[in-house]
Amino acid sequence: MPFYHRITDGIRITVRPSYLADQSRPEEGHFVFAYAIRIENVGNASAQLTHRVWRIHDSISGGEDQEVQGEGVVGEQPVVPAGGVYEYESFCILKSRQGTMEGAYRFELEDGTAFAAQIPKFVLDDGAQAGK
Repeated sequence: MPFYHRITDGIRITVRPSYLADQSRPEEGHFVFAYAIRIENVGNASAQLTHRVWRIHDSISGGEDQEVQGEGVVGEQPVVPAGGVYEYESFCILKSRQGTMEGAYRFELEDGTAFAAQIPKFVLDDGAQAGK
């Protein structure tokens, strides 16, 4: 399973995507992908994840893009202490076998400083073309 990671201002974000064949219905254009996120604070101060923005590209003919914004992740606004880790899993549904996701998390430090930690662009692929 591939993984992707990126560090921004002391926050390392690692993403492990996977295809959920048992929940997908390819004949209906319904492809379900899960992704596990690991957020590591390799900086020197606690940081709270307050908002997220995702850009999702569905590779159907011509491509279809959508942007999703909101507070926190999976209903939480976690504080990640220096040296700490926060993990969660979520999913996305595409109309095609392939796509990409990327985005950013907005973090606030204890002193009120805010910054955007970049989520690396990662590939969603059902694996149907593997070996062809």
